[in-house]
Amino acid sequence: MKQISLFAASLLFSAGVLAGAADQVAVQDPYVRLAPPNAPATGAFMVIKNNGDKDVKVVKADNPVSRVTELHTHLNEGGVMKMRPVPAIDVKAKGEAVLKPGGLHVMLIDLKAPMKEGDVVPITLTFDDGSSKQVDAKVVRPMAAGMAPMSDHKH
Repeated sequence: MKQISLFAASLLFSAGVLAGAADQVAVQDPYVRLAPPNAPATGAFMVIKNNGDKDVKVVKADNPVSRVTELHTHLNEGGVMKMRPVPAIDVKAKGEAVLKPGGLHVMLIDLKAPMKEGDVVPITLTFDDGSSKQVDAKVVRPMAAGMAPMSDHKH
């Protein structure tokens, strides 16, 4: 019985140690852009806030709806906007990383099945210390994502 208790305690301790950066990070407004019919890929966007005292890096993302998941950014190469993978997304201590169209984002490549508006995609973000956090991102139409209603504009 004592061995089982020590084993259980060591598992709980290990889980706590692995929580690390994930415990210091909050994710706001996660969403996945609804892909057009037969599109092989789409993007996920969110705001990653680091409430901790140390810089953290998102080094990997994963999800069950695509065969490949990559961290990406947009770059202007000779006047042409191109998407490129990045090895990590830095989130400064007490700062945030904004993942948005035209900037940093999570790319969902080789979609396994069509998604529909309102679906929820669980995305697991893995940090440089090995900890991870799952985020539930709702699938939204591109016009609904990132566009302020006209009534919000000041003239």
